[in-house]
Amino acid sequence: MSNKSIMGNRSQTATGTSEPIENVCAQWDASHKADLHFADKLYQGRRASLSLNIVVVGCGLGGLTAAYCLAQAGHKVTILEAAPTIGDIGAGIQLSPNLTRLLIRWGLGKRLKEVAVKPEALTFRRWCTGETVAWTQWGGAIEEKYGAPYYHIHRADFLRMVYELAEPNCTIRTNCRVLSMNTSKPTLTLESGEVVHADLVIGADGVKSTLRQYVVGGVDQPRPTGDAAYRAIISTEKLLRNPDLRPLVETPEMVGWMGPRCHIMGYNIRAKREYNLVMVHPDNNGDESWTAEGSTQRMRAEFAGWEPRIQKLLAMIPSTLNWKLMDRDPLETWIHKDGKLVLLGDSCHPMLPYRAQGSAMAVEDAAVLGNLFSHLAHRSQIVPLLHAYQSIRYDRATATQDASRLNQHSFHLPDGPQQEERDQQMRAAMEDALRIARGERSTFNSAGNSNQWADEEKNTIQFGYDADEEAEKWWRKHGHTLMGPRSRM
Repeated sequence: MSNKSIMGNRSQTATGTSEPIENVCAQWDASHKADLHFADKLYQGRRASLSLNIVVVGCGLGGLTAAYCLAQAGHKVTILEAAPTIGDIGAGIQLSPNLTRLLIRWGLGKRLKEVAVKPEALTFRRWCTGETVAWTQWGGAIEEKYGAPYYHIHRADFLRMVYELAEPNCTIRTNCRVLSMNTSKPTLTLESGEVVHADLVIGADGVKSTLRQYVVGGVDQPRPTGDAAYRAIISTEKLLRNPDLRPLVETPEMVGWMGPRCHIMGYNIRAKREYNLVMVHPDNNGDESWTAEGSTQRMRAEFAGWEPRIQKLLAMIPSTLNWKLMDRDPLETWIHKDGKLVLLGDSCHPMLPYRAQGSAMAVEDAAVLGNLFSHLAHRSQIVPLLHAYQSIRYDRATATQDASRLNQHSFHLPDGPQQEERDQQMRAAMEDALRIARGERSTFNSAGNSNQWADEEKNTIQFGYDADEEAEKWWRKHGHTLMGPRSRM
């Protein structure tokens, strides 16, 4: 069966309505596929002299990109996905430069320009008045600083894009729910009773990972954050008909409204045809889920009293999904002691959405893993390369988790002295950003600013990161220790 036939032909949006997948993201034409020839240059054309049989569990963004990178590194890769079709329920997500530089390297630059939106700035506003308290220039400025653009995209478009990237390079199997694993062989037992053999297993099965328990030694329970997020998408045709909302489309920015215990983020996706809203609010009810239906009546009641533009936006939402936000502590290790199972993405470092780095961290993991395993020459190198992957990625992923938690606190301050101090810090950074936009010199120390996106040091660490360069750097420094007589090249 062709892998293409298992991609679901319908996709569900965050509004709860279905639309044909061909409308979500058109099939690539020959010119798009030609762009992928750049991928032949991955890892300077280097491919592992020992090819492994690798099984990736999970066909999300992390699993698909891991399969692609490991296949490009010279390995035979199979993806096992529990769902009957590869589809996605979701809404908008953010692609920061540390992620887009990888996607462009893989030949996806042209496709991104067609379906994504490049925000011109980041703006934060007061919840009740709409007053601007923060502004950071993005657009071409962020691309010039970090060598890659910042994009907003629909998750389904992104999933389709990486599916089309990975599909010709690996085998994708659906209806393959993993029930258990023998970590010593290794083998995976499926719900059907089939036993799947592998040389190495990659656990990319998400925040509710089945395979994580084998690494942890049991089931680890998530902690409620006290928040949930309503998600919805509005056609921008509606916004353009309203004079107060039209600027949200005509001047595409990422706009955040901050209020007591709540915040809202809004931005354009799908070439400015749709407007994505994420509305975070207090909620300790229900189970962790991406697909739980939310009450629009309750949603509007929770944001009563917010500025008039918010009221107009909420009135346009016919239905919404409500995503309960759960947190998990960093794992001690991502690698099973037998050395034949390793975790990736949300299965080992799930991200809260307050820093918009969940997808980026998973794809960075995939890139590092593929790059390192392009060096594989004999089996004695497998475990050291897995530990190299963890050593490169662990501190960065953990620090990003911490940064996300920090924003949860900062965005939700009640009105009062702390909120006033936060806004004062943000305004100071905004004044400096406006000076820079006018061509004047910066006179401001942005370190530790309440607007993390105005903190130049944090931005350099987060957005300037190149996953492939980090893997190459590790190999240049440590690779000689893995070069035995059988692996000298």
